[in-house]
Amino acid sequence: MIEVIELVKKFGDFTAVDNISFKVNKGEIFGLLGENGAGKTTTLRMLATMLRPTSGRAALKGYDTQKEPEKVRAQIGILFGGETGLYDRLTVAENITYFGELNGMSKAAIRERIRYLAQAFGMEDFINKRAAKLSKGMKQKAAFARSIVHDPDIMLFDEPTSGLDVTAARDVHDFILRCKEEGKTIVFSSHSMSEVDKLCDRIGVIHKGKLVDCGSVEELKKKHGDDDLEELFVRLVGAK
Repeated sequence: MIEVIELVKKFGDFTAVDNISFKVNKGEIFGLLGENGAGKTTTLRMLATMLRPTSGRAALKGYDTQKEPEKVRAQIGILFGGETGLYDRLTVAENITYFGELNGMSKAAIRERIRYLAQAFGMEDFINKRAAKLSKGMKQKAAFARSIVHDPDIMLFDEPTSGLDVTAARDVHDFILRCKEEGKTIVFSSHSMSEVDKLCDRIGVIHKGKLVDCGSVEELKKKHGDDDLEELFVRLVGAK
């Protein structure tokens, strides 16, 4: 479903992503775990065709991100931390409608999708409020819904629960797990050990642009002889 081969991204003399390779299977939840500045967001931006790699390649559903970016974009929903993509003067429903139209959806399909997403994310009380009037947590929920209005097969999320309280974060977690049940493929970045432990089938640990290890949480715990994910993470990044 997703294949990353020797991907490199440099900004001048700084190497943000350093020769990483991994695969994500259909229907999998794959987590990129790392500290701030580790290269997680840069990796996701390359997968989303928002950044061009310095070298290496990535393909989503067989489409090369550099050679066929339009086809890649048609397959994905994206949400990056701190970037809601919402228009303040529009209501939540109007924002979602607008992005649904951009993705070629019919009005009937958009209406049905809005009903579903409003219920899934607990947005019924503010679905018709202008984005400018929303709290940070409400905006994050609306942005999440906006990013997947077209029901994409692949979802790329950077810190998807950023700014959410415990209840709202749980709504997002439940929705991600529901998407997995529907056969969706999800890749998300996080620095939360509990989040990746709860959600991910497999994780990739990134440190200073390098993929230091990759596998299921249980595989990595067994491999490194540590039952605590936080201690395992510290051991992996501290050894590099």
